[in-house]
Amino acid sequence: MGLGLGVTIALAVSSESLGTLAAPGGLATALGRLTGLVGTYLMLVSLLLVARFPWLERAAGQERLVRWHRWLGPWPIFLILAHAVLITVGYAAAAAGGVIPMAWRLVTVYPNVLAATVALGLLMLAGITSWRVARRRLRHETWWTIHLYLYLAMALALAHQVTAGAAFVISPVARAWWLGMWLGTAGVVLIFRFGLPLWRSVRHGLRVVEVRREGPGTTTVIMKGSRLDRLSVRGGQYLNWRFLRRGHIVHAHPYSLSAMPQGDYLRITVKALGDHSADLARLKPGTWVAVEGAYGQLTHRVIERDRVLLLAGGVGITPLRALLEDLPLGVHPVVIVRASKRQDVLFHDELAHLVKSRGGRLEVLVGSRKQVRLDAKKLRELVPDAAGRDVFMCGPEGLVNGWRDALEGVGVPMRHIHSESFGG
Repeated sequence: MGLGLGVTIALAVSSESLGTLAAPGGLATALGRLTGLVGTYLMLVSLLLVARFPWLERAAGQERLVRWHRWLGPWPIFLILAHAVLITVGYAAAAAGGVIPMAWRLVTVYPNVLAATVALGLLMLAGITSWRVARRRLRHETWWTIHLYLYLAMALALAHQVTAGAAFVISPVARAWWLGMWLGTAGVVLIFRFGLPLWRSVRHGLRVVEVRREGPGTTTVIMKGSRLDRLSVRGGQYLNWRFLRRGHIVHAHPYSLSAMPQGDYLRITVKALGDHSADLARLKPGTWVAVEGAYGQLTHRVIERDRVLLLAGGVGITPLRALLEDLPLGVHPVVIVRASKRQDVLFHDELAHLVKSRGGRLEVLVGSRKQVRLDAKKLRELVPDAAGRDVFMCGPEGLVNGWRDALEGVGVPMRHIHSESFGG
């Protein structure tokens, strides 16, 4: 990423000269070109971070990549907006005219600028709807649909750059490199965001065979398919599921496996935390299922010790239950499950059996977060050797953050703490 950014800045600098910088509007125009190139490059990087690129996902983990994507996301929009403003100001100064008339002339006369302006509007729409305040007011499906327009925005902007960018007009090598980077990004997105999930869905032919109530507001969906032994999935990972029925076809949602594949069967268990998850209870047997993944680093591949500690809050037990089943022989677990009410404890008998078969221990804490605190003191009492274990956590974000502080308090190194969280 750093090397590509360096090449991008070099392209912008190499197209300038002292004469152009000294001319009226020259500095503003040069800065406009620089911000445009850098903003576009960062946008391509942002797309690659969530392109489901397998090697990148295994190296960093999908949760971390999404976090980087969210952090990086506003900067390309700010830079591309600055590009539009600076170019308009620079051209207006060079023509000794007003900014507003020049803006109108750029949009109506200059080739591909109108398409680029539409692209900027789509980028700004995606950025505004991604603000936390706006995101809370939107259904996930609406936000996701708006986000898809980013791909259209990038396509609209490409022609404007390669035909109007000074670096590309004077250098065929620069133009070839830039087009190669765009096409490479598009290829990765098409293959891993769309092509591979489609191929896997057709290959495995998953269909719903049973839907049952697992607990208060919690539903288990069992699916049957073929060649599931070739579905590369580990305990603790999640997949993106698309149930092919009205209201579910367009949008895929991430749910963890609540058990390892058993022959031709897969199982997920979902708590009703939104419209999509609540509607799963109304799925009918026979519904076809498209699948994408698996994703996530909450697997035994990261284990470095022969002892583990699993911390689960509420429905966060689902990936940890599958992870527990997938642990290598010789790894001894302690499992701590926290729930507000006894009936919210999922898979108690399954957990007890799996823990016993591995020579481990199961602890169930029932009560509100204020009544039952899992701080450093309580953790030392329950797991005296916690500092010598690899730790896996899943639960509401606030709960997981508190557990992380407690784990650091008892001496667990950060590199041995592995977590996933959800809202709440």
